[in-house]
Amino acid sequence: MSRASKLTLLGTSAFALGTVVFVHWQQQYEKEAMHAGVIRDMEQQRIKRERQLDFDMQRELEAEYKKLQSVRDVTDEMDQPVPSSKPSVSAALAQGLPKPSAVPSIPVGGAVGTGTGEK
Repeated sequence: MSRASKLTLLGTSAFALGTVVFVHWQQQYEKEAMHAGVIRDMEQQRIKRERQLDFDMQRELEAEYKKLQSVRDVTDEMDQPVPSSKPSVSAALAQGLPKPSAVPSIPVGGAVGTGTGEK
C-alpha cells in the first residue's frame, strides 16, 4: 500500500471512530436530559398534590368553623347603599346650623402635643 492510501484509511477510520464516540456522547446527554425532565415532572406533581391536600384541609376547616360560628354572607349587603346616621349638610343649613368647616382647627403657638395653645 502506498503512503497516501494508508493516510486515507487512517483518516477515515479516525473520522468513523470520532463519529461513533460523538453519537454515543450525544445519546447519553439526551438520555440524562429526558430523565431530568421526568424528575422535574414528578416534583411538580408532588407539589401539586401537596397544594391540593392543603386546599382540601382548608376547605374542611372552613366547613368546621362555619358549623361552630355564626357566619353571614355580607356580599349581598355590600351592593346596597349604607344609610347615613349623620344629617346632610343641606339639612344642617335648612335648620340654620353653621356650615361645618372643611379644615379642622389647629392650635397656634402652643407646645407640641399639648393642644392647649399655651407656652
